[in-house]
Amino acid sequence: MSEPAAHPLPPVIIGIAGGSGSGKTTVALRVREACPGKTIRIIHHDSYYHDNSHLPLAERAQINYDHPNAFETSLLVRHIQELQAGRPVEVPQYDYSTHSRMTETKTVSPPDILFIEGILVLESQELRELMDIRLYVDVDADERVLRRIRRDTAERGRTVESVIQQYLTVVRPMHLQFVAPSKRHAHIIIPEGGHNSVAIDLISTKIHDIIRERDRLRELDRQVQEARTESQAGDDA
Repeated sequence: MSEPAAHPLPPVIIGIAGGSGSGKTTVALRVREACPGKTIRIIHHDSYYHDNSHLPLAERAQINYDHPNAFETSLLVRHIQELQAGRPVEVPQYDYSTHSRMTETKTVSPPDILFIEGILVLESQELRELMDIRLYVDVDADERVLRRIRRDTAERGRTVESVIQQYLTVVRPMHLQFVAPSKRHAHIIIPEGGHNSVAIDLISTKIHDIIRERDRLRELDRQVQEARTESQAGDDA
């Protein structure tokens, strides 16, 4: 008699927000180091920018990409729900140089731990309701802007002048209006980002607790399924 398959348990969903350049991805990577043996995936909210390829490039460049309306958050919500149901999803890939989605997508299978990363992921109530843990990385503005300049000039082909101009006219106002207020929705606020070892340890401990409980439920489900199969076999004998 074959052993009954256990029902898949949903991944631990961790939302991680904070200002641009705060080190959100670094925190996720530090947590991954603290949770060896677990599959961990990171989905970036930026991948879900609306596809504006139908607009001229000059118009695309003028869009406020730090506003909640710039994102197709409804698609991200559906993808998280699919992953929770045990099904893989095709995550969009975004080309920052053309301000449009690429034709290629990235297949993401349900992991043990799923990070949802982005400046506005705690601003969305729909996203918050899907999260087991909500984090906010709180780093001083001067450090964030320096990190942004370094990243955008090295990885996105931007000039220092354009990065500074965008920060003053768009990034900072949107941070004050939408990003910073979302801090109140966080379970844990992490000063110093990925360098805060105490916060990383606390988060990792909480993740282990959640996974341990889900493993217990998985084993209980397996035992119930096995008992049902044996009972059915006895009835058929």
